[in-house]
Amino acid sequence: MIATERLARIEKREYRGGPIAGVVCIALAALFLTFDSVLKVLSLRPAVEGTIALGYPVELVQWIGIAELVCLVVYLVPRTSVLGGLLLTGYLGGAVATHVRISSPLATHVLFPIYVALVLWLGLYLRDQRLRQLLPLVQ
Repeated sequence: MIATERLARIEKREYRGGPIAGVVCIALAALFLTFDSVLKVLSLRPAVEGTIALGYPVELVQWIGIAELVCLVVYLVPRTSVLGGLLLTGYLGGAVATHVRISSPLATHVLFPIYVALVLWLGLYLRDQRLRQLLPLVQ
């Protein structure tokens, strides 16, 4: 009985710094993804060289950037942010698979998209009460 009362108090308690921390996480992820997608959409040299090094043709650089940008816009719209998070998770999963395929270093290249996804989802989790109710960390 004591455990259920404690859980009830935890669920009712407001996240004091949660929404602010959530916005900060979302802003950090959005800034990185915006920078990355703009480099690709504009076909700037670092994006083109990086994409070629990963084994993709030059013609796909802009399309990859557009896909990333569309997913990011869906993520930044509050009503569709969870869908955007799912789309970006798929996009970042492709980045992980690409780095695994070419045997990139684990901590710096293979896991980096996972770090970005964690910040992305942490921001949503801290900001969106419905998501916290759907996926409670405390049982």
